[in-house]
Amino acid sequence: MQLHHLKTLDANIAILMQRLVLVDGKVRIDKTYPTNENFRLLYDTKGRFRLHSVRDDEANLHLSHYCSSSTVYILSTYDGRTIRYLDPLIKANDTIKLDLEINKITDFIKFDVGNVVMVTGGRNRGRVGVIKNREKHKGTFETIHIQDSLGHEFATRLGNVFTISKGTKPWVSLPKGKGIKLSIIEEARKRIAAQAAA
Repeated sequence: MQLHHLKTLDANIAILMQRLVLVDGKVRIDKTYPTNENFRLLYDTKGRFRLHSVRDDEANLHLSHYCSSSTVYILSTYDGRTIRYLDPLIKANDTIKLDLEINKITDFIKFDVGNVVMVTGGRNRGRVGVIKNREKHKGTFETIHIQDSLGHEFATRLGNVFTISKGTKPWVSLPKGKGIKLSIIEEARKRIAAQAAA
């Protein structure tokens, strides 16, 4: 996806030097950031990064995967943030909801069966589904079994999944396709139907 907002590099630099561009609530003057719109960088079902446009109310919301804690009151997230917290209920693999305006944790999602997850690694990258089962094996990786909204089941490692909701409604909007991977035949049929309709 290309963004054709500015025609010249000079116009881009002029806007950035006015310090009007905020990324995660901080002023950025680097010319590689988008302007005046809110985007979230998500995977599509083919495993590629895609810019997904989000509404203003969702722009201040940041979901972050909790990785580890060095002490009892500090947590480290997968995106390099270190946050002080006082909630002992937050454990490894949980997802925190961070408000970027106040830089505080407003809510969190437990990594449990029945929650919606997005796969962020492996062969199923970009797919979205509900956790059905969690297998623990000694001496190897934990396996998570996931079912998408069409009923297709797949499995991946624990480190490849990211919880995005409590229950069935995701906290963030999803890109086109809603994380459902189609087979080559299903994609061809969809393309032919779209061409016939046009």
